[in-house]
Amino acid sequence: MTQFQHRPELDETVTPQREYRANVEDEEKPEEKQAVPNDVFGDEQDAEIKYKVLSWWQAGFLMVAETVSIGILSLPSVVAALGLVPAIILLVGFGIMSTYTGYTIGQFRWAYPHVQSMADAGEVLAGKFGREFLGMGQLLLIVFIMASHILTFTVAMNTITDHGTCSIVFGVVGLVISYVLCLPRTSAKVSYLSVASFLSVFSAVMIVMIAVGIQKPWKGDLEAAVDTNLYHAFLGVCNIVFSFSGHVAFFSFISELKDPKEYPKSLFLLQGTDTILYIVSAVVIYCYAGPEVTSPALGSASPIIGKIAYGIALPTIIIGGVVNGHVACKYIYVRIFRKTDRMHKNDFVAVGSWALILFVTWVIAWVIASAIPVFNNLLSLIASLFASWFTYGFSGMFWLYLNRGRFFSTPMKTFLTIVNVAMIAVAAVICGLGLYVSGKALHEDSSRASFSCASNA
Repeated sequence: MTQFQHRPELDETVTPQREYRANVEDEEKPEEKQAVPNDVFGDEQDAEIKYKVLSWWQAGFLMVAETVSIGILSLPSVVAALGLVPAIILLVGFGIMSTYTGYTIGQFRWAYPHVQSMADAGEVLAGKFGREFLGMGQLLLIVFIMASHILTFTVAMNTITDHGTCSIVFGVVGLVISYVLCLPRTSAKVSYLSVASFLSVFSAVMIVMIAVGIQKPWKGDLEAAVDTNLYHAFLGVCNIVFSFSGHVAFFSFISELKDPKEYPKSLFLLQGTDTILYIVSAVVIYCYAGPEVTSPALGSASPIIGKIAYGIALPTIIIGGVVNGHVACKYIYVRIFRKTDRMHKNDFVAVGSWALILFVTWVIAWVIASAIPVFNNLLSLIASLFASWFTYGFSGMFWLYLNRGRFFSTPMKTFLTIVNVAMIAVAAVICGLGLYVSGKALHEDSSRASFSCASNA
């Protein structure tokens, strides 16, 4: 396997892999030294199924598909809630922070090549408890995200067809499509779908921006800042935080790269794409739709434009869920067959196990989407609990773990120590206030019926 080579001129925080492994081995019991394999997928030279075949641009588009979806059209309402200047500052700020914490995840994976999921990283940090806690959090968050994509698909279909049939039927259709697209076991095969997802969301956003630019539904003055309260302001902040929260899947993508050293290219492709798209779409739509902009912003355009945009956005609605579903199922699959060659086989047990894991996971996501009242608020609650930590807090812990004993050895180390402690503090604040605002929204919002045929558009 190609090892990450230390280049001090690039980043002082990256220490040679052998030093990290030595630090870990010094702390392990003798019988535990061989317990962790060097690479989760091992030598694939003669394997029937090869996983480590992703190029950096394929991984980058997978990350874009997993992170950027139709939720981008909720950001103009965030600008309306916070004001133009604070919203732009927050979008740029969280974009920079997400780039840094994403790079830290790469550093951690270079040091510990066996890490394939947040659960594996949790085991490095805190043993078996860390593995189970982070694994549970990762799986819970991603399954709820999968459910949100199924729900969004039913909303889109109800909008396009004017509630042409029962919403449960649309949900089942979304479930079947997602299941079939998720069947390939390697991320490389799913990566081609991610390109279609990006083109889909980009086209939908462009249509909405052009439509509101032509129609100009708002004729008044725009506000640089808005007088608001903590509850409404932090709901907007949570939307921005969650729009950058794709980090939960980064370990999975890195583990399938042909050359993990190229991960920063994938990361910069993601962060450059999402930050620019978020800022341009949010500001342009807000400037033309004004403070009364709807969420999603499709409602600010004419009904026919909304139908067209939803139709073009269908691929990203589906594929965004598929990419997340693939990560969740790959975690379960690797957890079951780790340290065996079953993952690389094309026999009945290997293929059947993968198909069964997909089926159970997607059915659970469909049940969640259909059965739980005020689902979007519940999703915000789960995201507040986990996404802030996966995106910012745990990355700070990863850096502190990698650099333990050398926090103040140089001025740069001191600065980065402060930065990463601040990341943990930011995660704690987002988690605490996010739980407060989403819990309040759950309390105040009226529930909808479970498994209802009624239109949810």
